[in-house]
Amino acid sequence: MARAPIPIPPEVRGRLKRLTLSARRASGERGIGMHASRSRGAGLEFAQYRAYEPGDEPRQIDWKLYARSDKFFVRESERESPVALWMLIDASASMAQADRATPDWSRFDAAKALAACIAELAMQQDDRFGWIVLGEPAVTLADPRGGRRQRDRLLVDLARVDAAGSFPGEATLTPLWERIGARDLVLFLSDCFDEAGLALIERLARAGREVLAIQLLTVEEREFPFDGGYRFRDPESGAELVGDGPALRAAFLRRFAAAQAALDARLDAAGIRHARYVIDEPLDRPLQALFGRAGPVGA
Repeated sequence: MARAPIPIPPEVRGRLKRLTLSARRASGERGIGMHASRSRGAGLEFAQYRAYEPGDEPRQIDWKLYARSDKFFVRESERESPVALWMLIDASASMAQADRATPDWSRFDAAKALAACIAELAMQQDDRFGWIVLGEPAVTLADPRGGRRQRDRLLVDLARVDAAGSFPGEATLTPLWERIGARDLVLFLSDCFDEAGLALIERLARAGREVLAIQLLTVEEREFPFDGGYRFRDPESGAELVGDGPALRAAFLRRFAAAQAALDARLDAAGIRHARYVIDEPLDRPLQALFGRAGPVGA
């Protein structure tokens, strides 16, 4: 059953304030990671009022509304940005994988929480963000917009989606990726196990889009802590392997490490910046790797 993303922990939210969504490509225009605050003036469309929060600039307060209500409200506006952020969220069946120790926290739950964090980063910079949830039988899509309403819509959309089925095929994907503009920034959230998903982001990168990827892994994939006999089943293909955990561990870890090295090389060759996230780690760790200064992230 689908669930909404778990609220962002306060300590993670605090660290997010020190990050900047940044595009590596120099465009000569203001875009993601390039604005310090929302501009005011011609060409802006009123979006909504919200209650004043500590840290808001006094110039954002609607003083006429204050005179009528004796309460502080901030007037939020939307403006078109030359760069937009797209989140491509893998919702295939393998993303439902969780660890035995934490069965209620799957790869897909972590992807939802990361998407919520990324939306917060975009909002901090007044940038637009949209998403495509890549699953079957349906694909969920929202074109980039800015503001809290967009963030709230993201949370509602994610609460309605389960990870199930196979990764969508090319016939489904082609009309979608063509909607992503040449200057847009793309962030792929996936276990990166599906060839179709890797082919999609490579195609976007070849077409001149700047692409980043976060690979989500379980603790058991990192450690393979199985003891005794097990039946391992691929949730998408249904293929099964029966074996003894300790006997399989060394070979699995060796082959898995080789597969990760091959993936890293493939993404590097495509010019795709990437980070790896194991779902027992602090939620912002991959965002720190992509958008923060080097250094350890607190637990």
